[in-house]
Amino acid sequence: MFHPEEATVSRPAPHEEPTGVYIIDPVRSAIGFSARRAMIADVRGNFTDFEGLLKLDGARPTRSEVYLSAQTGSADTGCRERDAYVTGPELLDSATFPLLSFRSTGVLDAGDDRLRLAGFLRIKDVELPVHLGLELRATSRDAYGRDRVGFAGTLTPRRSAPAPGENPAPGAGVLLTGDRVKLTLDICAVRTRPGQSR
Repeated sequence: MFHPEEATVSRPAPHEEPTGVYIIDPVRSAIGFSARRAMIADVRGNFTDFEGLLKLDGARPTRSEVYLSAQTGSADTGCRERDAYVTGPELLDSATFPLLSFRSTGVLDAGDDRLRLAGFLRIKDVELPVHLGLELRATSRDAYGRDRVGFAGTLTPRRSAPAPGENPAPGAGVLLTGDRVKLTLDICAVRTRPGQSR
C-alpha cells in the first residue's frame, strides 16, 4: 500500500537514467490548473510565470528532489473576469500571496521503472499534502550539447472537510468552493553544467 501523499515518475532504461541538476525551461514547459467552482464546473487555466528545479539521481532515485513555484498573479483562464476571480482575495489572493510552490519531501522507488514522490503544495499561507504523478516522456541532447528531460503529469492536493465543531483551517477559501484543485505539468528541463548558476 502506498501513502496517499506519494507520486509516480517513469524512468528510461538504466543507461539513460537522467542524473544531475535540471532547471525547468519555461519556454518549452507549461503548468496548468483546474479547480471546482460552485460544485458544478471547473475553472481551467495556466500559470504563465513559473520556475522549477529537479535534482535527479539515476543510480539512487530515492535521493531525487523536485521544487516548483508559480507566480499566482500570472494565472490566465482566457477570461479577464475569471482571471480577476482566481487571482483575487477569494482564491489565490496574489496581492498578498504572490507565490504558489511545491516541494518534494521524499521519493520511494516503487519498482517496475517507477518512482513515487511525496510533497507539499503551498497555497496562500497553507501547505497541503499532495500526490504527484509524473511520466518521463523523453531524454535528449540539444544542438548546444545540453542534456534535456521531458516530464508530464498531474499534481492534486486534497483538503478534507473539517470535523463537526472544528473550525476550518486558515486559508480554506484557497479552493474554489470545494476541496480539490489540480495542477497539470508539461515540463522540459535542462541539465546544468558544473559551476553554472541559475
